[in-house]
Amino acid sequence: MAARTVQDCIEGVLADSTEPPRSGPVLSPTQWLVWSLATAGKFFEGWIVFMGGIALPLVSRQFGMNSTEQGLVTAATLLGILVGALWLGGLADRWGRKPVFIGEMALLAGALLAAAGSVNTPMLVFCLFAVGLALGADYPTAHLVISESIPAGIRGRLVLSAFSFQALGALLATASAARLLALDPSLNLWRQLYLLPVIPVLLVMWGRLFLPESSSWLLSQGRHAQAEAHLRKLLHRDDIVLICEQNRQASPQQGHREWLQLFRGPTQRATILASVPWFLQDLSTYGIAIFTPLMIEAAFAAEDAPRHGAAVVDHALLGAKGTALVDVGFLLGIAVAIVLADRWGRIPLQILGFIGCALGLLVATVGSRGSSPNFPLIIVGLFLFQMMTNLGPNSQTYLLAGELFPLRLRGLGSGFAAASGKVGAVITAFLFPGLLNQFGSDHLLALLALTSLLGALITWRFRIETRGLNLEQP
Repeated sequence: MAARTVQDCIEGVLADSTEPPRSGPVLSPTQWLVWSLATAGKFFEGWIVFMGGIALPLVSRQFGMNSTEQGLVTAATLLGILVGALWLGGLADRWGRKPVFIGEMALLAGALLAAAGSVNTPMLVFCLFAVGLALGADYPTAHLVISESIPAGIRGRLVLSAFSFQALGALLATASAARLLALDPSLNLWRQLYLLPVIPVLLVMWGRLFLPESSSWLLSQGRHAQAEAHLRKLLHRDDIVLICEQNRQASPQQGHREWLQLFRGPTQRATILASVPWFLQDLSTYGIAIFTPLMIEAAFAAEDAPRHGAAVVDHALLGAKGTALVDVGFLLGIAVAIVLADRWGRIPLQILGFIGCALGLLVATVGSRGSSPNFPLIIVGLFLFQMMTNLGPNSQTYLLAGELFPLRLRGLGSGFAAASGKVGAVITAFLFPGLLNQFGSDHLLALLALTSLLGALITWRFRIETRGLNLEQP
């Protein structure tokens, strides 16, 4: 048979094949396994990061933290994600996708075990930073593993579907935490919350041991025979012959000039569109997601109430139940985004989502004002926020960052955009506890509503629609 490229084989374009032409993309069991195991990183991010908001009141009480220390605890994981995405993810270009894909899960399991055994705040901060490193490394690696194994016709849907597992992780984390708090109302329960994901993480690490390496990466290293063997394993086919010349050039080293190109010419517009809305989106998304339990607690606990251990656990349980309800909007929004992203386009959904976020935050602001907060109104507002952020900016910024940049700058540009978002997440995680105590939830929610409106304005001003764009074009 005639030789074909890796993508030709993945698309099913096999010359001299006796099979009839396919009517659409058909995935092998191994391709589905690749996708399912790639979803785990986003699932664990949602589980661990958003569960931290429920664990925070408990560990804060046990360790006697002030607002600055609370901010450090919540910001540590997000800072680790930022560093891991920028630096550890790049190891996949040197060592291969599979070693990093496996190693990040080993690091995550070890860091979670150490976090559960922490004896003071500095140790917990260090362990949570290591957790973030592992989750951050998975950001680019999981995207590469899916993109290099899946037909182009369904790549966008599957990448966004994998991203949606962050919402599922957040929902299951809050639901399981609420259940555990009801069964064991003790301050020490936060340790069990960090131990809960360890076994699933180890199972995912074990599953990734059996995945094939990326054939595109193997060819870039000149390992032609291995590339064919791993592609045959991926597609469950024996009639695969690859052209020897494909991807023989290794990726160029990124230096000072490549970074400058992100801020010059037409690429500057793409950089602004990819990074600034993501930064503004993470300010509110992570602030609300992580601290929804604290805001619910602040709304219903009198400021002069005695802060004994039983009261802290009761408030944490109330926050966990409210957060689990709010996170249903998380799943609903991302489900609608998967359906509409390739129909309406990225820009309309991102603008609509930002405006919806502002509306939800304003509703929650009204509900949290006064001496007798309106609990249903707060829940409705936060539910609307979660649904609209995942319909719009939380999902569309992720898609746009991988589509806006030319091929030679795509990895660098999308990495910069993701890091920009995590800068916003770190800022809000560090400052949110103090600002919540100082100004109250109503003023803070109103401020976040303004940042959402600013995100909609910037998206419109620098809009570049990428729906249906041929990513191979300059």
